[in-house]
Amino acid sequence: MASKAYQKIYTHLEAITKATVALKAPGASNDELATVAGRLAQVVKTKGDLVTLQVFAGTEGIPTDAEVSFFGAPPTLKVSDQLAGRFFDAYGHPIDGGPEVEGEEREVGGPSVNPYKRKQPSELIPTGIAGIDLNNTLVSGQKIPFYADPDQPYNQVMADVALRADVDKIILGGMGLSNDDYLYFRHKFENAGALDKIVSFVNTTEEPPVERLLIPDMALAAAEYFAVDKNEKVLVLLTDMTLYAETLSIVSNRMDQIPSKDSMPGSLYSDLAKIYEKAVQLPDGGSITIIAVTTLNDGDITHAIPDNTGYITEGQLFLRADTDSGKVIVDPFRSLSRLKQLVQGKKTREDHSQVMNASVRLYADAQNAKTKLENGFDLSDYDLRCLDYAKAYATRLLSIDVNISIEEMLDTAWELFGTYFKPEETGIKKALIDKYWKA
Repeated sequence: MASKAYQKIYTHLEAITKATVALKAPGASNDELATVAGRLAQVVKTKGDLVTLQVFAGTEGIPTDAEVSFFGAPPTLKVSDQLAGRFFDAYGHPIDGGPEVEGEEREVGGPSVNPYKRKQPSELIPTGIAGIDLNNTLVSGQKIPFYADPDQPYNQVMADVALRADVDKIILGGMGLSNDDYLYFRHKFENAGALDKIVSFVNTTEEPPVERLLIPDMALAAAEYFAVDKNEKVLVLLTDMTLYAETLSIVSNRMDQIPSKDSMPGSLYSDLAKIYEKAVQLPDGGSITIIAVTTLNDGDITHAIPDNTGYITEGQLFLRADTDSGKVIVDPFRSLSRLKQLVQGKKTREDHSQVMNASVRLYADAQNAKTKLENGFDLSDYDLRCLDYAKAYATRLLSIDVNISIEEMLDTAWELFGTYFKPEETGIKKALIDKYWKA
């Protein structure tokens, strides 16, 4: 962070709210950091000489004559290859007992990559999870959220994706993690011997919630260094964006801003877009792909947080518990990757899209059979085979704990088709059936 030497100290606060203080400070700029009575704060509003500062730890106990000292700069992160394998807090300070990072100081929260420097995503990012790779294939430069109920094991899925994804660097931005979650990520990465390609920025539940607001900017500043400066494929994992948005809401409400839908700030769309729009495929091969967890309140996908997220991102991955198989699966009906067609059949095997469509259609037929069963109708032989197939499909392909290559996923799907159906029942082109059918 910038030196505080020769900075003027102010000692007269004009106003104090639950989260902010206001004072006259000529020359202070937006996003600039400061200390208020020794607590870290950031400029969130300027009007003439009147400056409003958001105090990260809250304003309780701060007197009107508190000392305010400006840093002269917004938050920064030192970037270099030394970031790899390290765990940092919301300010970019090490929390793993290691030394401070040496490197170039970069401002965080800056603008996204110039549109002229972007190209259409075309690189496949395999994760080993068939609910993603087979049905909702990820593409480098994509931005996509996991929607999950709070009791789903989304942090486990994020850790698995981090360890399986074929990328150069993983940046984890953990917001509101319990201490157990933080230790889970740390031990999982260490035990897998993958720390050298993972950089983690963590805010735990024991730390001030308002510090969460810095985590995505820190994570993306690191991501831009590796993607833009080093031409590396970077995957950014953000968990949990609902806690991030709720913190935004608390801060805006404390600043007496009029809330929008679901008591969220009116700026929620642009606040989220500023983060997600950092996803990019660069012409020289570097890329930033963003997967973020958005936890749902009672499965409500129309709530302002998932609703705004859906407008900005390119699809969604929906986690749910499957009662038939007892597994947590990536739901094929409520999940969607809007960019999958850019790689399916181009960077994957020729039968990919036909196999995907057939497997999901047969799974839908199984759901129809289940509805008939629940309503007391007789089931046909085809219905019974669909129900058996659905259980096997959920267990062997949709479950999040499956870890196989895309080629193995396709072969498994053909095996399931051959076990439960006749070739003509799949609706797949004859040329592909002749080549791949496993009787």
